[in-house]
Amino acid sequence: MTSLQLATKARQAAYINPVPTLYRAIAKELPRVLTIYDIDLPVPEARAGIRALFEDNSKIKDSRVRDMLIEKGYMELEETMLHYKQKPHLLRIFEGFKHKSTGADRKKLGLGASIDEQFDRA
Repeated sequence: MTSLQLATKARQAAYINPVPTLYRAIAKELPRVLTIYDIDLPVPEARAGIRALFEDNSKIKDSRVRDMLIEKGYMELEETMLHYKQKPHLLRIFEGFKHKSTGADRKKLGLGASIDEQFDRA
């Protein structure tokens, strides 16, 4: 329950500068999360994955969207600390989304696809 209290305390302190406060709260809990979920990933590499998520959303200027993302970040932190997630969910976050295309997108053929490509796609 201590981790839940930490997330609640961090959320209350986030009114002054919410994005760095969320990032610090996540970075503070990161070693514990890696230990709880038995993820064999160095802490700096995991922080780089988290930082990439923050940088992807850094161009958002609408305050409502930014507040929603911050609240979603706190919810994700809380769910992670309460062990609601599974190891693959966290690996996807830490290592980034390496395969953004779905299986259906990978199997689509272009108009100029050769016979070999048509038979190789199965």
